[in-house]
Amino acid sequence: MIFAGITISEAAVIGLFVASIQFATLLYLAALGETIAERAGVLNLGVEGMMAMGAVAGYIGGAASGSPWVGLLVGTAAGAAISVVHAVAAVGLGADQVVSGLALTILGLGLADFIGDDYTDDPRRALFAEVDIPGLSDIKWVGDVLFSASPVTYLAGVLGIVTWFVFNRTSLGLGLRAVGQSASTADAAGHSVVAMRMGAVITGGALAGMSGAYLSTFVVGAWSVGVTAGRGWIAVALVIFGAWRPGRVALGALLFGFTLALQLRLQPFGISFSPILVSMLPYLLTMGVLIVISYRARNQPSPSPAGLGIAYRREER
Repeated sequence: MIFAGITISEAAVIGLFVASIQFATLLYLAALGETIAERAGVLNLGVEGMMAMGAVAGYIGGAASGSPWVGLLVGTAAGAAISVVHAVAAVGLGADQVVSGLALTILGLGLADFIGDDYTDDPRRALFAEVDIPGLSDIKWVGDVLFSASPVTYLAGVLGIVTWFVFNRTSLGLGLRAVGQSASTADAAGHSVVAMRMGAVITGGALAGMSGAYLSTFVVGAWSVGVTAGRGWIAVALVIFGAWRPGRVALGALLFGFTLALQLRLQPFGISFSPILVSMLPYLLTMGVLIVISYRARNQPSPSPAGLGIAYRREER
């Protein structure tokens, strides 16, 4: 990106905010998917594994076709496909959701590394280009940061609005929230608990896979072992930070995206800081936020869905 007519320091600041938006998009897609699953009462700790599968599938799909859109679609499908493992185990069979989610992370990371072994040094690239919104992208500072971004960033914003609308303005959203609050009551009202929970988990997997594909087709632009770098765990924490609400999760994604961007953007400001300590910032912030939320929630009702993490078997009614 070229910053005409501005100083290097201004360019560095704009570059920091641009990188923050890019990382926020990455985190928001994964966290939005986890929000959908958890609002339906299913805890899925397999976000990291689903992102890894989306990253490797997105890179291979994009490199083979020459189109980043194909890569994004393939990565989304890969995330949805592997999430079926958790959907069947945790929802269909009533397995422990924590154990199933952790197993999914291990499976996804290992399978992604195995599939992507031959693509680590692949020179082929299919990358998204930034899209300028006419008129708005010319606004100094604001235009460079908000209106000259990857199309996936705009897509993430649309998906967030759609998710909010579905949750709060449709019968489907009412059913999902009911399933997450009290599965037995929702079942008695005629909702299929298993179908709705499975659908929510697979939708969450698709969004996590899209996040991974965005990582390998834009943010990093390549595939390598460990490319997700623990960001799936940050996405899980974001759901708690955002109180299971798409809008608040978006604000949290911006905050955490800023800390991730700092890892790469301190040097242009002339700040000498240990890169190891800088890399710890997002995770220290995650721990700090969770501690604060836990402390504040001691004397307040929890905003989490009442049925979160609780398996439901109809015959127990």
